[in-house]
Amino acid sequence: MLTLALGVTACGHKQAHPHTADANNIGGYVDAGAITYQLQISRILNPYSVEDSQYLKGLPLGTPPLTPDQYWYGVFLWAKNQTAKPAATSDNFMITDTENTRYFPVKLNSDLNAFAWTSQKLDPLQTEPAPDTIAIDGPTQGGLLLFRIGSSAYANRPLTLHILSPQNVPLASISLDL
Repeated sequence: MLTLALGVTACGHKQAHPHTADANNIGGYVDAGAITYQLQISRILNPYSVEDSQYLKGLPLGTPPLTPDQYWYGVFLWAKNQTAKPAATSDNFMITDTENTRYFPVKLNSDLNAFAWTSQKLDPLQTEPAPDTIAIDGPTQGGLLLFRIGSSAYANRPLTLHILSPQNVPLASISLDL
């Protein structure tokens, strides 16, 4: 029982460097402006899997199918406003690889996909996804950013998720792996 208590206690601590996190330490926190973000999980999604097919609902009309050298890659985030004033979560993200290839999220229709990340204005101490939602209660416990990535990303690891301001100013980054 003591081991469990120590493990739960450690989960809430922020890393020493507030602007980077490492995918090998899923659960690390990064501060991006007024909002603190936590990487829940990131992984390749299999459109033929029952679970993963739910994450691919709400693709924009006319989205072309993946080519043989492309994958759907899901990044699941949690965020919290830890300030005393309302603040908005980011709706501006980018992934880069070591060759500086840039990947941008596919905007999912949140009316059709309960897991889709949507920028929210959070009151103090409020979280995204909100408590008692499918996204927070599901297996990933986070809001989904969906990326179409090329197979070259495997050779150009690690990937880095950049959390950007509306003016494309980098606020924080999180190291990801495939």
